[in-house]
Formats: sequence, C-alpha cells, structure tokens
Amino acid sequence: MTAPVLEMREISKAFGDTHALDAFSIALEPGTIHALVGENGAGKSTLIKMMMGIHQPDAGSMVVNGREVTFRTTQEAQAAGLAAIYQEPMVFPDLDVAENIFINHHDRPSFVRWRDLYEEAAAVIDRLGVLVDPRRPASSLTLAEQQTVEIARAISLDARVLIMDEPSASLSDYEVRRLFGIARALRAEGVAVLYISHRLEEVFEIADTVTVMRDGKHVSTRPIAEITEERVVAEMVGRDMQGRFKRMPSAQTGNVLLRVDGLSRAGAFHDISFTVSEGEIVCFSGLVGAGRTDVALALFGIAPPDSGRIEIAGKPVTIASPAAAQRHGIAYVSEDRRKLGIAMAETITANITLPMLDSYCNALGLVDKRAETADAEVFRERLDIRAADLDMTVGTLSGGNQQKVMLAKWLNTKPKLLLVDEPTRGIDIGAKAEVHRIIRDLAAQGVAIVIISSDLPEVLSLADRVIVMREGRFVGEFQGEEATDESVMRLAVGASGDEAA
Repeated sequence: MTAPVLEMREISKAFGDTHALDAFSIALEPGTIHALVGENGAGKSTLIKMMMGIHQPDAGSMVVNGREVTFRTTQEAQAAGLAAIYQEPMVFPDLDVAENIFINHHDRPSFVRWRDLYEEAAAVIDRLGVLVDPRRPASSLTLAEQQTVEIARAISLDARVLIMDEPSASLSDYEVRRLFGIARALRAEGVAVLYISHRLEEVFEIADTVTVMRDGKHVSTRPIAEITEERVVAEMVGRDMQGRFKRMPSAQTGNVLLRVDGLSRAGAFHDISFTVSEGEIVCFSGLVGAGRTDVALALFGIAPPDSGRIEIAGKPVTIASPAAAQRHGIAYVSEDRRKLGIAMAETITANITLPMLDSYCNALGLVDKRAETADAEVFRERLDIRAADLDMTVGTLSGGNQQKVMLAKWLNTKPKLLLVDEPTRGIDIGAKAEVHRIIRDLAAQGVAIVIISSDLPEVLSLADRVIVMREGRFVGEFQGEEATDESVMRLAVGASGDEAA
C-alpha cells in the first residue's frame, strides 16, 4: 500500500456541549478517490475545516506526508498541498474569473501582466473542458460556473490533496460526467481526492474507497467493491430507507392555479408557456444554464420578464417584486442559499419567521417572541433541523441544515404556489426522503408545486409532469409515468430531434 499523503488520527472537536468529532480517523492515499459519507450533522464540515486550518483539534493529530502538523490558517494548509472546494462556492463577485482563480497565489509578482494572467486562466479552464470567459465578472456567474471557478482555483495551486465537498450539488448529470472526468484525471496525476457527497450513485461510480461517519464517529472504511449502497445507508442513518424514493404521483389535482403564456426575457428564456394545477407537482429538468432558474426568478419577481402573461387562479397578475409574488401566495426556495435564501448571521428562529414578521407583531409593533419560537420549533421537529437551540445563527449550521431552514422559512408562509429550486441540494439521504414526503404532503393539501432539479432520480420520483428546457426554451414535456432518465436527458442535451408531446 502507498503511504497516506494525509491522515487524521483520533481527531476530536467540540463546540460547547456539541461533539462534532469524536476520535475520528481517516487516511487518504495519493492517486485515489476516497468518498466520505454521512448524514447532515455527522461532522463532515468540521473535518474539512480542520484539514484546511479553519479549526484546530481538541485532541488527536493530523499527519501530512508522514509529518505531524497543525494548520493555524488556510494559507498554511494550501502551502502544504491541500485545497478545498466547498459546497457553497466562495468567489469574489467584484473580481473577474481570472482574478478569482489566482487570488490565492501570493507568490505571483505584484505587477500583474494581464495578458499572461488571462492566458494562464484560460489554460486552467480549458483543462476542465468548460467554456467560461476569464475576463467575465464573477458576479454574473451561475452557481455551476462558480463551482467551475472553485475547481480551477484548486487545480492552479497544484494541490496534492483536493477536498470536494458536494461538488455536484448544483450540476446536472451532464456536468457531473465532466466533473468525474476531472476527478479521474487528477487521480491519474497522483492527487488524493476526498469526495464528499450525499448522492450515493456518484460515490459508487467514482470512488475507490468509502468511509462512513455518524455522529462524529468513524463507522467503517472499505474498498468500494466490498460494500453495497444498502449497507452504506444502514451505517449512515441506522434505519431502513428502502422504498422511500419510489414514484408516488399526486392522488388528485384541482383547478389550474398558475398559467404562464409566452413569457420571455432577453438573454434568459423565450416564449415559455405552461400551467400548474392545485395539488400538482411539475418538475423542470435540463442542463445547468438552460434557463430553468431564470423562469423561477421571473415568477417570483426577482428578475421580471420582458413580455408574456401570468395568471393566478384565472386572474392576470403583474409580479414586479418578491413582495408582490408573496401577496399572490407564491413562495420561492432558491438554489443559492447565501444570496437569495437565508440570512447567515441571523438565528434559526429569525430566518423561519422573517417573511411573516408582520404577523408576529402586536398593535404596538412589538414582536411576540414566544409565538416566533413556537412556530420555529414546529418546523425544527418537522424537518429535523439539527441544532442545539433555535438561537444558533444559521451560518454555524451544516449546509443541509441551512437548506432545511430555508425550506421552513417559506413553508411558514403557507403558499398556494411553491417554487423550489434544487430542493435537496446538500441534504443527506434521510432528510431527502423527509423533504420529498413534505412536498407530497403539500401537494395533497392542494399546493401547486414547481420543482427545478438537476437530480434526475428526484425528478422521476416526484413529478406528475416533467418539462424539459434547453437553451432558454421548452423542448418537451412528459407525463410523470412516461418520463425516463434516457428520454429526459436526450431532450436536455439535444441528442434527439423528436420532442415529447
């Protein structure tokens, strides 16, 4: 066996009374892809931050290339050959793509040769097999493009250990294939890749070894050939998950709640028409950049359309702002938690009650804290938000728990129409089943639901209808029972000239 390039030996870390890691151990060998799986709150994020010098262990040791180390800063970790791609892309919006890629290169000359910088950035991006202009402002990038910049930044540092934290969370199947190609190329170059994902089908496709953790403890480490998905799930959650993701179509739909006719916005989407009925779940599928999120942003008033007609319950409406959308009973769960989803510096309670804050105020304008806390507690139990108390700031929670808080925030508005963009992004398999159950329950209560998802199994298990978009246009529609992985993907990538009826 090759000597590990990175080892975490009996690592423990506590935050107050919360034990994030409890004598946890893992070893990463060069030229391997090592998957790390566990439920939200299992300690994965804390482990990453410890590897990258953001946190230091209370006990145990970290060994890099046979030498015990303690990183006090991220720069020290990077200097030792470690790089991380986090679940939430961390780009500087006021800089361009090239500047973001090389921002951690402190050894570069202070005088910037811009032509050289853009040429080097283009070479790194070309290595990823994607099309992103190095001169493009980062503020204009989609989440998938931000992820590309993060990967390019890590590659530019010549990292020997690359940590990928939910790298495919915002990517379609097509982009995931490309990401896998990058990971395998890095493995061939001798890089140790730590791949963290809640998508077990990805883990079993790409990983050489898998480590399972639960409640901050090491459960098992095995070669991927010696373990099954069922065994991994059992070790992760300690309960049977079989049958949780079978297709369960809505029992009955009511009147048309949303009617969209000829909706267009220059550079985003063109001539979009569809309906959603009460109690119906309509899923939008397609590659990242197909315009699906842009349609949702238009319906919620964040980026209104240039033309077209929107009707709610048979009445034409103008939605020029999120406040207007909310007045019409529309809620939007964004794919971008930090920018459009939740207030990271605020408490769990404050986030959940924010859209309905007026309803918690008395005649004097004072907030009824007791009522706020009671409602927030209901959603904490309903969505299994894992936190010591409701006064914790959302920024201290794991990505999956942040996602649950964002979902709770909009469910608290009791919407008539729920727009959900990547509903289970960064959520573990147990929570994913729970979110699917909640969505189905809402549909059963008559809520009209539009889901945008890059997770095809999710689309196929939830949808009453699947609408496929490509390059800003609708290219096909399937009834839920007619949609298959192949038929949806062929339309999404333009592999077939025949469009579904």
